[in-house]
Amino acid sequence: MSDKIKFEIEFVVHASPSLLYQYMATPSGMSEWFADNVNSRGELYTFIWDGSEEQAKLVTKKSNERIRFRWLEDEEDGEDYYFELRIQVDEITKDVSLIITDYAEEDEVDEGKMFWDNQISQLKQVIGSV
Repeated sequence: MSDKIKFEIEFVVHASPSLLYQYMATPSGMSEWFADNVNSRGELYTFIWDGSEEQAKLVTKKSNERIRFRWLEDEEDGEDYYFELRIQVDEITKDVSLIITDYAEEDEVDEGKMFWDNQISQLKQVIGSV
């Protein structure tokens, strides 16, 4: 299996970090923009899209700042890949950004970025940050 490439993308979001965090860190919040349905049992999250399920383990979270997941498939393969949603506030302008860190196969990086672009557009609509 080829190594995945790490990529980061940043989105300016017109919302408070605490509101944004609720949509990142709760199954009900994530169900509104990230997947059709999200369930959690402890650190194990199940994401459902069009009937297919993917499971991820919550690796770390820091209130109003970031949350990191690792797909179970990657963990079972012994891989350290993860996806992280991190809130960053510019100290001068107070602009709030959401920084996504993810990994993809070399020929799927653009696809990965498009996926996040679509999901974050949906998030912005849900929180009224369009």
